[in-house]
Amino acid sequence: MALLLGCDFSSAPTKRKPIVIAQGALDGSVVHLAQLHAFDTLDAWGEWLARTPAWVGGFDVPFGLPRELVVQLGWPLQWAASMAHYAGMSRAAIRADFAAFCAARPIGGKFAHRATDGPAGSSPSMKWVNPPVAFMLHAGIPRLLAAGACVPAHDASIDGGAARVALEAYPGLLARELIGRRSYKADDRARQTPERSAARTDLLDALCTAGSRRLGLRLALDASQRAGLLADAQGDRLDAVLCLMQAAWASTQPGWGLPPGADPLEGWIVSA
Repeated sequence: MALLLGCDFSSAPTKRKPIVIAQGALDGSVVHLAQLHAFDTLDAWGEWLARTPAWVGGFDVPFGLPRELVVQLGWPLQWAASMAHYAGMSRAAIRADFAAFCAARPIGGKFAHRATDGPAGSSPSMKWVNPPVAFMLHAGIPRLLAAGACVPAHDASIDGGAARVALEAYPGLLARELIGRRSYKADDRARQTPERSAARTDLLDALCTAGSRRLGLRLALDASQRAGLLADAQGDRLDAVLCLMQAAWASTQPGWGLPPGADPLEGWIVSA
């Protein structure tokens, strides 16, 4: 059986703010957290994925850009070619192209959106600040592909026999189901408040007790794992676990739970 992975990603990881992978296994309707891995460089993360022979992973990384944007910029409309073009650009060039696109649009509609953004409640994948998800895509997708990952949302020919399966996940989607829009994390130490700590506690309690009604799964932790997740005020470990839950759900669904007719250029956030 392939490993299940959930990944909280950073396009510029450091020792203080690493990429975190939650590794686990599914037993019936229970997801067991096995261990957490931290990577303070992009290369270390990509190399670990390549060394690990089989996995199904949910990655908090946008896998595609809005079709409207790609068409307007005149980039290739086939996903692999579009991503190869994007990977060959500098971040400065990406920022300039996207800023010019936004500047020509009316207030309130500056960014283009993917079809999945609405049901997922996610940020536009072309945003280069707050959060810089466009740069996450730029850093993450080439390394996922280099690690031998297959991406079902962008290639309908992929079936259950693929060794490494990468799915776009979004922890905020699952968190909102369980605790609404309460904030449970902050990178800024001054904003790491008791209220956010309480929200993490409630989120974990909901996940481990009743579980997710949407996914039909609950999480199993030992006391040490629980304490570690609650103590991480930045929320990176908890977000990785939320992505793990989404990957576990997708692993049980026909076609990885992706909706029929999803745009293969834009992709889809699993469970949205």
